[in-house]
Amino acid sequence: MKTIATICARGGSFGLPNKNILDFCGKPLIAHTIEQALVCEFIDDVYVSTDSKIIADIAFEYGAKILFIRPEHLATDEIGKLPVIKHCVEYLQNTGENIGKIIDLQPTSPLRAVVDIRNCFELLTQEVDVVFSACEPAHNPYFSMVEFDEKGYGHLSKSMHSEVVRRQDVPIVYGLNGAVYVWHTHTLSKGLWGGKLKCYVMPKERSVDIDDEIDFYVAEKILKFGREM
Repeated sequence: MKTIATICARGGSFGLPNKNILDFCGKPLIAHTIEQALVCEFIDDVYVSTDSKIIADIAFEYGAKILFIRPEHLATDEIGKLPVIKHCVEYLQNTGENIGKIIDLQPTSPLRAVVDIRNCFELLTQEVDVVFSACEPAHNPYFSMVEFDEKGYGHLSKSMHSEVVRRQDVPIVYGLNGAVYVWHTHTLSKGLWGGKLKCYVMPKERSVDIDDEIDFYVAEKILKFGREM
């Protein structure tokens, strides 16, 4: 059975227009993710799902396969990633492909390393339904994340039995960074939280998710700094 990589890239973006095809250190942003997937020997095929003909052409130029231009009902702001991945997998299955595992790679996470993809893939055993990448967040909900009640008063998102005065005294939490997700085909229907999960922890410097101009600037600086060292 095949292991495929899916890269979901919409044409629209409010935070940073056309971000998936902006020049990022000498090549379109999405190209970095495509090239990472192509060098993984455990990935048989790399597919880009997009609603943009421009993105599709660029993705094809860098070696990805384009099955279709994504239908409009899967290209709105309200649609999450899972229906898009399922649509791609079902399309392939209907053409006779035997898909065993799906590795989803976010195109706005260009700083991930190939070793991150490999480690996530290896964590997906028969006993595990989904693996996701994460990193330690800047703020901890037990210590510094605030929610507001119906009267507008702020409270810690998660409370403990006693008052906490040091960040080191609260449970360690991790935030999904979106860089890598891995499913078995038969566990994809469980989504992200419906089965047995494993978390792969990535360092902060490889966990930037580009959503706006500041993220883009920071990610470029990190990549350029690493190349210069």
